[in-house]
Amino acid sequence: MVNILVILLASSFAGFLGAITGLGGGSIMVPFLVATGVPVKHAIANSMITIIATSSGSASAYVRERLTNIKAAMYLEIFTVTGAIIGAYIALFAPSRYLYFFFAVFLMSSFYGIRHEMGNEILENKVQDRFSKWLELEGSYFDESVGREIKYKMTNAVLGGLGMIIAGLAAGMLGIGAGAFKVAIHELVLKMPSKVSSSTSNFIIGMTALAGSSVFIASGFINLSLAAPMAIGTTLGSLAGTRILNKLSNRTVRLLFIVVLAYLIVQMIYKGVVSLAS
Repeated sequence: MVNILVILLASSFAGFLGAITGLGGGSIMVPFLVATGVPVKHAIANSMITIIATSSGSASAYVRERLTNIKAAMYLEIFTVTGAIIGAYIALFAPSRYLYFFFAVFLMSSFYGIRHEMGNEILENKVQDRFSKWLELEGSYFDESVGREIKYKMTNAVLGGLGMIIAGLAAGMLGIGAGAFKVAIHELVLKMPSKVSSSTSNFIIGMTALAGSSVFIASGFINLSLAAPMAIGTTLGSLAGTRILNKLSNRTVRLLFIVVLAYLIVQMIYKGVVSLAS
């Protein structure tokens, strides 16, 4: 079993990065646990606790700063919860080796999309389709890094909802909250600003993980000796992350996001190849 102090440190780091990038922390903890010898399905199940803790630790601060768009979160969560429950059932029966490659593929798609947005410091979309306007998917927040109020409007609400079903499937199958995929949909499809994307993702992933974790809890995959220190560490790390997100430039947030993605892509491909060879 992994040392409790090591779990606390790793989960604190995961919560810190998760709160800034919108990844939730599970996408960091799953590869970490697998690398230390925890079976992938057990790592997925216990990482759900990490995701819930990250979301709980960061959500209140981001809502207070108006970074989280509540209306968008509530609309998108309808689709992600449905996908998460279905995905969790699939994960119970799918061979682990295929989960590694599935993880890598959707992370590569996120990497490609966000990489092309690196040059835009602030994305201020002014165009809305009729349905997005009806849902009132818009908002504003004060960006400390540029020292001014940022107003934005979202678009493509229907396409974004369909994308969130796929993100929910990934969340349930991989135990990561699918924050990486959600952030990509927020920015590339819905046209959210980067910081709004990260904070809204953190708000959504807690509910998504809660839906998916119910399946794993019923199946007996949750190990309290892993889940408890992970929850504590992730909560502390996410609280620290919320204090600095709005002070960072949007380019820095995106850079942190794609650096973590690059690591995760390599890690998952390696594990998948090893599992096929064994």
